[in-house]
Parts: sequence; structure tokens; C-alpha cells
Amino acid sequence: MPASTSTGAPRLALLPLALLLSLASAPSLAADVVARDIPRVTGDIVVDGVLDEAAWEQAAPIDLAFEVTPGDNTPAPVKTTARVAYTDDALLIAFHAEDPDPAKIHAFLRDRDALYSDDFVGVMLDTFDDQRRAYEFFVNPFGVQADLIKEESTNTEDDSWDGIWNSAGRITEAGYDVEIRIPFATLRFRDTTGERRWGATFLRVRPREYRYQYFSNRVERGSRCLTCTFDKMDGFTGVKQGRNLEITPTLTVTHAEERASPNAKWGGEGTDIEPGLDVAWAPSPNLTLNATLNPDFSQVETDQAQLDLNTSFALFFPEKRPFFLEGADYFTTPLQVLYTRQIADPDGGLRVTGRNGGQAYGAILARDATTQLLVPGPLGSSFRFLEQSADDFVGRYRYDLDAHTSIGAIATYRAGEEYRNGVGGVDARWQKDEHTLRGQFLHSDSAYPDGLALRDTAPKGDALYANYQFSSRNWRANLGHWKVDDGFRADLGFITQVGYDKQLVGGGHTWFMPKGSNVTRIEFNGDWDITHRFDGQLLEREVEGYLAARASRQGYYELGALGRERFWNGQLFDESFGTFYFELVPWSPIKVGGSFEAGDGLDLVASEVGHLVDLEPFVQLDVGRGVNVNLTYTRQRMSRDGGTAFDASVLDGRLSWQFDPRQRFRLSVQSSDVDRDQALYTVPVQHHASDIAAQLLYSYKLNPRSAIYAGYSEGGYSDDEALDVFSNTRSLFLKLTYAWQPG
Repeated sequence: MPASTSTGAPRLALLPLALLLSLASAPSLAADVVARDIPRVTGDIVVDGVLDEAAWEQAAPIDLAFEVTPGDNTPAPVKTTARVAYTDDALLIAFHAEDPDPAKIHAFLRDRDALYSDDFVGVMLDTFDDQRRAYEFFVNPFGVQADLIKEESTNTEDDSWDGIWNSAGRITEAGYDVEIRIPFATLRFRDTTGERRWGATFLRVRPREYRYQYFSNRVERGSRCLTCTFDKMDGFTGVKQGRNLEITPTLTVTHAEERASPNAKWGGEGTDIEPGLDVAWAPSPNLTLNATLNPDFSQVETDQAQLDLNTSFALFFPEKRPFFLEGADYFTTPLQVLYTRQIADPDGGLRVTGRNGGQAYGAILARDATTQLLVPGPLGSSFRFLEQSADDFVGRYRYDLDAHTSIGAIATYRAGEEYRNGVGGVDARWQKDEHTLRGQFLHSDSAYPDGLALRDTAPKGDALYANYQFSSRNWRANLGHWKVDDGFRADLGFITQVGYDKQLVGGGHTWFMPKGSNVTRIEFNGDWDITHRFDGQLLEREVEGYLAARASRQGYYELGALGRERFWNGQLFDESFGTFYFELVPWSPIKVGGSFEAGDGLDLVASEVGHLVDLEPFVQLDVGRGVNVNLTYTRQRMSRDGGTAFDASVLDGRLSWQFDPRQRFRLSVQSSDVDRDQALYTVPVQHHASDIAAQLLYSYKLNPRSAIYAGYSEGGYSDDEALDVFSNTRSLFLKLTYAWQPG
């Protein structure tokens, strides 16, 4: 379903493992759970993808016997065997994945956490056996790694977590083999001297005509708890987690220059050298402490380019900085009270995260050198800055009352000179079988300096969210309610709209096609929602519906329609759109897709309705073993009053050359171009604006936190005054990090 325009987020958020989330999972099947004894072996392994060590002869064999997609727990058509054992300090896993035609195995050298379109195998581990949280470790046939944390209570998967572990793979005449060695120091589990029981499932993803998924246990369609279906592994007596101490010094060197005109001299502040230090310590399996001094918050990966033209709400960009990414799932709540990119330039920080039984908790303290504000309203939002430092605090607590019910609390506080913002509230979640209830209540109290020219310098307010969802094998229903006061502010979060109340009713149905059909699944989803301003003014009344199909060539097709009545600039406007989205793999090395939207839309600057066309195609191409090309193009065109009011485009192109699982070159190029017809506007508008930016980056990763990055970037622009694009920024960049783990 399309995201609300109040978030500024892209229409389709493709999660790395949506394939697993779409399975959701079944209620506890205690009678069907298999418990396996995992042997301890004396000899270790060489992680090279060759299964020739004696340890594999002693290891426990596990068959991946069930095809769960597109089949419905039918016998897997190809054989996959996992073998599991452990030593004093590591978990050992091997996969022997047979294939009748190894030439069709889809696998490439890629960066970490980028293998999801490949063939791959892996394991999900519930090391506390409490059906609340699981580690995920995946490897493709060339040894490329992906690792995630699955949080069952929020039904989310987070690939920002990076563990230190070893893997290797190789393609053989019979298919491919993979070896995995996971040090126990990478995991958290109960501290006991006796035998331990872990939940685990083993899986294989095999993309061919369809995206086949094979599991070691049954996974029922339409159910809600994946970790509840895991089989059990018994053993691990006497294993230790080590000292769980990691010290990571960093060094970042940048040299940046800029100029204001084509003939001006380049200038800058010289070379900036910034040392830093991160320390992570887990004094117990349930507690992790992190500290950072003069942290390196340079962003290596550039943000995805977005078109910020005909929208009134601030755009969302995902967090990419390691200190905030790890353990981010501990701070998740229904309303986004924490958006760590609001902590823009910290001098230092402390973080604690932990869990004990049904309890999960976390806290963040940071000193920010600048103060970035997201100023929201009923019809729009924007970022502003205070030229002062701020102290930031976030605290989160959640308690699972039983297998179905959890309650939580969250608080954020930020303070500076003549400035403060505090938010506190509670939330709850109940889930049983097909039913899920979620709710959250928040209160905020703020004070802002007079210089910001805000409507209210001391706003206060509440925010309320309530949601019910029904989800079975074939049917879905969704009821939602939001009420956010005009004075509510969450300056450390990403709540872009305030002063409104909204109600939503939606639902859908899924038809599963017989095995062998070109179309495997057809879905219909739709909803109706209505939004009023705090004074009763109608802001939006909207109805939308989407018909989607999953088909051969890993195809996904979605056809939709949307109609709404929308309030803007003192009057109501009617908008209506037809939409189409698709993605497919016409042949193995290439994936294509895109979205198309056309209809009667509102030009926000002119406050007039015209014919709006929005095109967003993309192409992903793999060349050879390690070259990947990813192109995304966005084009918006508004026609009205006999002319073209605006014509805008954005191009985001990325070329990656992965030499091996550790090192790669990446070239990224982003450009935008906007033209407006000034004669069609009654307010001053810029006739032309364009910009271009490019970055060349080399990276070598010994492990996720020991790496070298070196790069060069350059940018340019043109506008009504500078008609030709000229380069106005350039910089050189070097970043060194090394993670030291004392024995």
C-alpha cells in the first residue's frame, strides 16, 4: 500500500527479507517441533567452502524438506542438507545445496547485506528460545554474507546489525557448498553451566522461474509468529562467550573545497583530521554497553536521490551511521519518536541496550554540536537549525507480559540554550492467532527561542495511535486511528504532521493459484481514510485499491486507483490517479521494474489542478561475477492551462565492481533537472535548476568494523543565473577503522 504523504517516504519500501516477513509464520506447533542433539567436536574447520573436515562427519544432519513458497509445505524438489556442530568457542554450520543445473545458480560477488536477489542459504537462531528475537545469518555460493536481527514483537528485520563471523562458498558439479563459523562471542545466550536449548530454522532461497524457498520446518501461510515454528537444538554445554569487549579506533581525513562561480578560486578550511574511538562491552549476555568519543559520523554510502518538488512534507532518509544502527530495534515504537538523523553532529555518546527474560530496554545519551529541528504542521513540515549545541536523551523499556502481550514506555529529551523538548509515553501490543492490537499515547512539552518565528514558542500536546489488524491465510483487515494535537512536537523523531485526527478502514484478500500456474498468487488490498484538522476542517478524504499478482520470471505486478478530496491553501481540490507497478527478472543477470502514475493532481505552488504524470523505472544488471549496475530514474510532469507548469527529473546511477567479498570500487552519479514555466505561476518561481554529484569510492573490509575507505566526490549546479553546470564542490576522503577484540 502507498505510504501516507505525511511521511515523505517512497511509495514502495522493499525490505531486504520481505520474502520472510510475507510468510509471517504459524502459531506454536509444539506437537510438530523436532528437537535435535547437536554434537561437540574436537577439531575446528578451515572456512574455505570445501566440506572435507572430520567435523562434518560428526555433525548433526538436517534436511530442508519443505517448499514453503510458492508451494505450501510441499516436498522440496531439490535436496539441501545442513550439518551442525560446535566447538568450545564457535557454532559450525555447513550446507550442501544440490541443483540439477548448476549453470543456473544465480550468485555474484556483492557487498555485505546485498545478496537477497541471489541463491543463498542460512540459519535463523533464537538463542534464548523465547520466540521474541532471532539472529539471521545468510551466505550466497561465493561466501558473501548478510546478517540481521528479527524482532518478533514488532515483526521487523534489521540488517544494520553486523556480527563478526566467517563464511565461504563454492559452486560444484552438484550444486554449491557453504561453510559458516559463528564465534559464540558474536551471540548472546543464557549463561548456564548445563545444556542449552536454542530455537533454529534452516532455509534456502533458490530464484529461478519463481522465487523458491525451502525450510527445515513447516511454515504455515497467513500466520503471525515465525520463531514459534522453529525446531530445537540441544547442546552447547559449557560454551563461553568470551570477554565480549571490542575497541574500535577510527581515523577520518577529509579535504574539501568549494567555489561560488565558475571563475572563482577554490577555497576551504584545509585538511581535517578527526580521530575517534568506539568501545562496546557486554558484561553479561543480557546487557551491551557502547561508548563513543569524537565519533566518526561520516557517511560512506550516499543517500538515494529523491525528487523534492511537489510535496509539502520533509523527506525521509534512512540512518546509515554504525553507532545508531546497532540495536536500533530496541527503540522501535508505533509512532516514530526516535529518528537518529536528528542527532546530526554529536561530539560523543553513550548507549545501553539489554534484555532479561521478557524485558527489553535501551538508552542513548549524546552531546550534539548542532540542533536540527523538524517543524511540523497540519499541511507540511520542514527542517530548521539552531546555531547551538544540545544534550540528547532517549530511554526505552518494553515488557512482555506473556507470549501475546507486551507493554512499553519511551521518553526523549533534548535541551539547549533557551530550548527544550520532552516527549514521554506508553505503548502496548497484543497478538494472538490472526488478531493484532497496537496502541500508543504520547505527551510533549517544548520551549523554543523567539528567533525561530514559530506560531507558538511553548507548545504542548498529545499524540494517540490505535490499530487493529486481522490476518489469516486468505483475509486481511485493518482499522486505524490517529489523533495528534497541534502543539505536539517530537524533535528527536520523524513525526512530520501534527494538528489532525485520522481514521482508516482497509482490508484485502489473497488467492493462491494451483501449483504449476504461471501466476502463483493474486492479492487485492484497499482502504478508505478521512483526515480532519484540529479545528474540524476536512484535510483529506481518500479511497484507494490495488490488485497485485506474483507470476513467473519472479514477476510482481500491481494495478491500482486512488481518488481523494484534498484541502490546500484555503480550498478543497479533487485528485484522482491510476497507478501501475511491476518488477521481474526477464533473464538471470537483469531485473527491471518501475512505477507509473497518471491523473489529475494538485500543483502545490500554484494551487491549481492539472494533469500529473510520474514515472519511476529502475534497472539492476549483474555483469560477470562482480560488476553490478543499478539505475533509478524519476520523471514528473505537470500539464495545465495549455502548457507545462513543471518538468522535473532525477537520475541515480551506481556502478559497483566487487573484486572479492572484501573489496570493491563503487561509482555513484546523481543528477536532477527542474524546469518551470514562469508564465503559469502568479508567484515568483525559478525557471531552471539542475545539479549533478559524483562519488568514487574504494573499500576494503577485513570484517564489518575493520575497514579502509578512500574516495573522491565532486558536485556542480546551474540555475537562472549560472546557465551552464559548473563544478562548485570537491573533496577527498579517507576513513580507517579497526575492531580489536581482546582475548
